[in-house]
Parts: sequence; C-alpha cells; structure tokens
Amino acid sequence: MVKYQDRHLDRTFAALADPTRRALLARLEAGEDLSVSELARPFAMSLPAVMKHLDVLSDAGLIEKRKTGRTVSCSLNAEPMREAMEWLNRYRRFWAANLDRLAAFLETDDKRKAARRKDTAKPKPDRKK
Repeated sequence: MVKYQDRHLDRTFAALADPTRRALLARLEAGEDLSVSELARPFAMSLPAVMKHLDVLSDAGLIEKRKTGRTVSCSLNAEPMREAMEWLNRYRRFWAANLDRLAAFLETDDKRKAARRKDTAKPKPDRKK
C-alpha cells in the first residue's frame, strides 16, 4: 500500500477543515490586510480563540502575519490552496466519469418514465358491445 505524505498538504487540508478558519480566509479574500481585532469582530468567540485559529492558518502558510507596533495584521496567501487544488484535480477524471455515467442513467430513466406516462395517458378503447 502506498502512503502519500506531504506535510504541507496535510496542514492545508487540516486548516481548511474548520468552518471558522474558512470564514477567516473569506474575510481576507478581498486582498486587504486586516488586523486580528478586525478579523475577530464578527465571530462570537474570544480574541484568544480567534488567534488560535489564525495560528493554525499561519502554520499552514495560508496567511501571513505582520506586526506594526502593537497591531498584528494578516493577509491571505493562496499558494497552499493552489497546491491542494492540484492534488484534488488528479481525481477529477474519476469523479467526472462517474458523474457522466450518473447523468446518462438519469436521462435514460427519465425517458422510460415519460414513455410510461405517455402509455397510461392514452385513452383506452371502448369495450361496449
């Protein structure tokens, strides 16, 4: 059995697995640097909890932190996500083929159902003598 081990990829997927961390990344998507306080504002959690999430994102290389005086600001670094997408794209052919087969099956099934409805909707011949 082959084991695929890439610590960077593992950290990226682990960081992206949490909805709070994905929301933090979404806030940084606009491209502007935001302070930790600005990032934490919409979340119903303590500032230290948000900082722990930011540490996970930083360790995964998904954000960059800069300290100016007493203010720590964060910016998005999407490079690790590109690497994750490249890894996922290896399996696109597998899923695309399965989805194509499912679509073909559903089309055939829909045609069969439509034909049955058409047969049952035809008026029955009158059997009066």
